[in-house]
Amino acid sequence: MKFVTSLIAVKDVDISKAFYCGLFEQKVVLDLGWNVTFSGGFSIQQNFGWLLGLPEESVVTQAHNMELYFEVDDFDAFLVELSARPEIRQVHPPKKHDWQQRVARLYDPDGHIIEVGESMAVIARRYLTEGHSVEETAKTIQHPVAFVEAAANGKI
Repeated sequence: MKFVTSLIAVKDVDISKAFYCGLFEQKVVLDLGWNVTFSGGFSIQQNFGWLLGLPEESVVTQAHNMELYFEVDDFDAFLVELSARPEIRQVHPPKKHDWQQRVARLYDPDGHIIEVGESMAVIARRYLTEGHSVEETAKTIQHPVAFVEAAANGKI
């Protein structure tokens, strides 16, 4: 068996397509009208209730039980882009986790949570550039030494 995609229900496929193509730089891989698949490996579906044979009003919005996760190399540039879009509701202000990753969480037009995190490879390279050892960096960012070494060698 092969996993193909995650699919999220949306009210208006055109609004959601513009949102993901704009802010998240997704490319449309397949556009079937009510169903669109993006280069990031996920899909959106308008009329989800109809597809499943369920009442449209039974499709839950803003369930707070899943999120789509993106990483960016330049987190500061993403925050500038996000601040230029005041219509986008944030789940919380940007914050930094114990593993030193800065993240922002926001809602898409249908209330799905989107997390945008600073690339862990970028964080590893930053710590190494600052003079920390591979082992110190691995401990600080709570990732395996092999991950830090791969980041240092440009393999991730």
